[in-house]
Amino acid sequence: MPSLETDRLRIRPFQDRDLPAVRAILEADEADAATTRYVRHGGLNAEVLADLMQPPIGDRAVELRSTGEVIGIAGLVPAYGPFDQLRPMDQAQAGESPASLHRIEIGLYYAVHPAHRRQGHASEAAQALVDFAFGSLRLGRIVATTEHDNAGSQAVMRRLGMRLYQNPLPEPAWFQVVGIAENPSGT
Repeated sequence: MPSLETDRLRIRPFQDRDLPAVRAILEADEADAATTRYVRHGGLNAEVLADLMQPPIGDRAVELRSTGEVIGIAGLVPAYGPFDQLRPMDQAQAGESPASLHRIEIGLYYAVHPAHRRQGHASEAAQALVDFAFGSLRLGRIVATTEHDNAGSQAVMRRLGMRLYQNPLPEPAWFQVVGIAENPSGT
């Protein structure tokens, strides 16, 4: 995936110099080696996938174009879950659905440092990734997952035009609210 640019942001592969910013964004308690592997895996993963002619899956650094400061992480990532048991959030639930088998979809991931939240950065980075995924990669759909109480992430999904679904079952706990966007070109 090439670096993507918006009016205010650049979404690019990780670099070793990004480690302190990534630690701050993830608020990691993990050892330095784990964060280093996380950043380096993103770069290695992209090279290997490109050689195999596979879609560019992985997280990227989100930096302010004006300063070069890394303020977030965003990317196209595998999303694993029981998608068939989801129900639209705006429709009444008709009893509990049976648990369905899990499958993998292409997911959208975004995280912004707390000091830069509520300024539209997550939506801007996510929109650039969706545009790339639907335009250049010609993906049919993209999903994003979050928790019931993460109103900020749900707001980003709505701004992207995603339809929100909820998992009527308590499990899996990490699969509570799912946004789904279909490629508008449909071809």
